[in-house]
Amino acid sequence: MNEKCILPDYSQIPPEAISLAQNPGTIAIVGASPKPERPSHQVMAYLLEQGLRVIPVNPGQEEILGEKCYPSLKAIPEEITIDTVVIFRRPEYVPPIVEEAIARGAKAIWMQEGVINEEAARLAQKAGLGVVMNLCIKKVRLVSGQIS
Repeated sequence: MNEKCILPDYSQIPPEAISLAQNPGTIAIVGASPKPERPSHQVMAYLLEQGLRVIPVNPGQEEILGEKCYPSLKAIPEEITIDTVVIFRRPEYVPPIVEEAIARGAKAIWMQEGVINEEAARLAQKAGLGVVMNLCIKKVRLVSGQIS
């Protein structure tokens, strides 16, 4: 199987992606990393700097960037509302994450750059969730004028 990396076109961002990037609500980042060189760490740091509530999800970590880390979406306490689930995992791992997001009542799924899973996107859309795929939430915020 020959998988090509399809680079996103940030000159043609769908309006729904801009809207979600500007108003994501509480964000759970699945695949958050404590390593500063990792994109998930950089995006999480940026979103926190922007004053957003970000909950890291990584089964191997207790805390990332001063935020309590959870092993899965379902492990996040029910009293915490999750609006947007940002996914930094390989495409083949995305469908079960989307199923957890649906069960948790999330409003949107955001698959980061390089994360493309049409099956997961259909599953989320069928459940009424907004879906963004193969775009970086940080880059969309920056391109759409959310620069601080």
